[in-house]
Amino acid sequence: MPNSDPRLVDQAIQWMIKLRFNAADDASTAAFEQWLQRSAAHQQAWQRVAAMDEDFKHLPAHVGRHALDGARQRISRREGLKVLGLCVGAAGLAWLGRDYTPLPALLADYRTATGERRWVALGDGSKIQLNSASAIDITLNAERRLVNLRQGEVLVDTGADNRPFWVHTRDGYLRALGTRLLVREEPAGTLLAVQQGAVAVFSDSHDITARQVIKPGEQVLLNRSGVHPSPSNGLDPWAWSDGVISAHNMRLDDFLAELGRYRNGLVRCGEAVAGLRVSGTYQLDDTDQVLKLVAQSLPVAVTYRSRYWVTVSARV
Repeated sequence: MPNSDPRLVDQAIQWMIKLRFNAADDASTAAFEQWLQRSAAHQQAWQRVAAMDEDFKHLPAHVGRHALDGARQRISRREGLKVLGLCVGAAGLAWLGRDYTPLPALLADYRTATGERRWVALGDGSKIQLNSASAIDITLNAERRLVNLRQGEVLVDTGADNRPFWVHTRDGYLRALGTRLLVREEPAGTLLAVQQGAVAVFSDSHDITARQVIKPGEQVLLNRSGVHPSPSNGLDPWAWSDGVISAHNMRLDDFLAELGRYRNGLVRCGEAVAGLRVSGTYQLDDTDQVLKLVAQSLPVAVTYRSRYWVTVSARV
């Protein structure tokens, strides 16, 4: 892609911060669309920034916002674009003061791109499936097996090996006990769902007593304040493993936020249609087809401002 005007790249980064990490209403969405349509150069700058969305889109909001804003304020635009694509996590995470500081996803042992799902078979007999835009590190030794979730979401089958199997997340340690489990980073904490066996939740790797033991069929959200019930929003958390998004009476804004995990750029939902309900099973390998089906089943219009900017609003 040709070099973009640095001033427009700066504006595009500001828009990405506003739209990705703040609650954008219809007014701000309309203002962005006006900015985007001013010229081909505006669209090129947006595409350049949005194409590098992959490595920070699933970071906690305050982390990604700091990383983007830091890149915008403190380094040149060309360097900023490299940072966005390659090491955006480090700058923002360094400001958090937390004891969990993941490496950028590109340096992880295993990773997936946006929209990609991947199975990894380990030498101990366990299997791990990475969801879209996810990253993990693996440590296998004589004492234990450890998966470090750097970003995103994983499904784990622990296998029959007798060594303890641990999953490290930004919100604590999980000890799997003959288990099939799912672990997903959320803005408010870490989602844990158990399908088989059990999972003991620990605050720290040195803790002797588990905070709680999660049993099959249970789903919880863990963060530094504790382990909390995680009420369903209508999404089947396991369905992505089969390549589908399965929703039951799910709010449209929640559904589109979930769908947005599988495509670069942004999918915005208009306030007037946010509360419409979606039910059904949709193939994740073609998100454009999913949007088409949503438009056929609900009174909404899907507008493509560019490949990286899609708006779902009330049908006129």
